[in-house]
Parts: sequence; C-alpha cells; structure tokens
Amino acid sequence: MRKHQIKSFCKINLSLRVIKKLKNGYHNVASLITSCDLYDLISIYISKKKEDEIVFSGKFKKGINKKLNTLTNLLLILRKNNLLKKKFFKISIKKNVPHGSGLGGGSANAANLLNFLNLKMNLRLGNKIINKIAHKIGFDVESLLKRKNTLFTGNKRKLIRLKYSLNLCILIVYPNLICSTKKIYKKNKSFTSSKPKMNFNTNSKEKLIKLLKNEKNDLEKTIVKTYPIVGKVINVIGKQKGCYFSRVTGSGSACFGIFSNMKTTNNAKRLIKQKFPNFWTVASKTI
Repeated sequence: MRKHQIKSFCKINLSLRVIKKLKNGYHNVASLITSCDLYDLISIYISKKKEDEIVFSGKFKKGINKKLNTLTNLLLILRKNNLLKKKFFKISIKKNVPHGSGLGGGSANAANLLNFLNLKMNLRLGNKIINKIAHKIGFDVESLLKRKNTLFTGNKRKLIRLKYSLNLCILIVYPNLICSTKKIYKKNKSFTSSKPKMNFNTNSKEKLIKLLKNEKNDLEKTIVKTYPIVGKVINVIGKQKGCYFSRVTGSGSACFGIFSNMKTTNNAKRLIKQKFPNFWTVASKTI
C-alpha cells in the first residue's frame, strides 16, 4: 500500500459573535478564524480490502467515536454519490490536537482529507460541490478547506478569505474538558443583536490587535458558567506579561491569549504550567 501524509492544522476563533438561532436549529455567526502551527498527522493508504479502516493514535486519541466521526461521515457522503467507486482506504490519524476543545481538529481532518481525495483520486469536484459536501459534515469544515484567515460575515454561509498573514503569537491552554458544541449552543443566551462591523481586512498588526481587543466570544459566558475552570484559565492568561487579550476559542474548552512576541508567550507558558501542571499548554504562531 502506498502511503500519503498530510498535516491537518488546527484553528482559533479570534472572535465569535452569535447573531441568531436559525429555524433548522443551527446558528448564524460572525467570526474571524485563523490557523496555527499545531496539527494532527494524517497517513492515508490505498487499501486492497473492500472496506475503509480508520485508526486513531497519539495523545488525544481517547474518546473519539471510531465508527461515527467527521472522516466516516465524509467517506459515506462520497460513496453515496458514487465518487470513490471501488477504492478503499486505511487512514491513520495521530491526534496531537485535543477534540472537544474548540480548536477544530476533527473539522480540519475532514477538510484536508476531502481536498486530498479530490486531488489524488481525481474526483474533479469544483469549489461549489466541495463546499457543499464540507458544509454537510460540519460548520467549520467549509472554512478550513483553505489555509487562509477566514471571516464569517454573519450572512448565511458567506465567507471572506483574507489575503494577508496575521503573524500572531498564541498561547493555548486546554483544561482537559471535552465541550459539546451542540450543548453549548443550546444553552447559550448571549447574542449580538445586529450584524457586527468586523472590519479585520487590515495588514496593520497594531490596528488588528485594537480591533480584536474590542471583540469577544458570545459563547464564553455559557462555557464559563458550565465549566468555571475555563473562566479561571482565561483570567490567568490575561494577567500574564505581554498578553493583549485572552478568551475561549469556538465552543470551548481551549483558552488562548494573544501575546506581543514569542518570548512573552513562552514565559507565560512556563508560569501557567506551574499553576495548571496537568493542563495541555502550548506556545504557537499563526500560519
């Protein structure tokens, strides 16, 4: 079997505004999403067996449903549409990114596998069809099809791909809690009543930081109320030297802080590891 390897980078919601709940049960959101240099490693083999096999390994392999996940959903959709024909795969994912953390690990896995299969299996799917398939799998999958800073505008499924790099230093702390996206959104009572003017299309870091400091994650109150330790972590990160602001990413539970440079980021990492020795704490950069 020939082996292919791809890096599946995680995401950070630098801001997240919940506009309203839709009739289909989903929510209309406005959010700025970036990718950072932390990734799961996906190994793909063309198998001679007449079935797919998905294997998880790594630090965060526990708790993942092997029979029902973003990858099985993707393969099911492709097979239902007769796109893979008689080809089957063994897929091994080394989970370096915690699931249920708001870092979009599972969504990124599906997005990267979809791009890989479209290219290597010569599926010849156009952007419109690719986006439609991704949207069926999960909210974040469509945004992660391209490794670009992406703005959810608050208009239904409308994405804006930003052309510049953010060059941000990020400290991420995962408090060993798996957050259910469905549960958090269901419990959320915090909404941004009108579509915010999220004018992040600037290559000025100083201006971007100022804009982001005035932003928030509307889900944060619900997450902190459900898991008070998340609020404590956010506060501790925010008090570290060089931290511009701190909040939670996505529907939680990972918390992050944006720092002035990598030196202050690593110093904060060391101090926070002393306070929360059992939490996954990493210094990263946007890509």
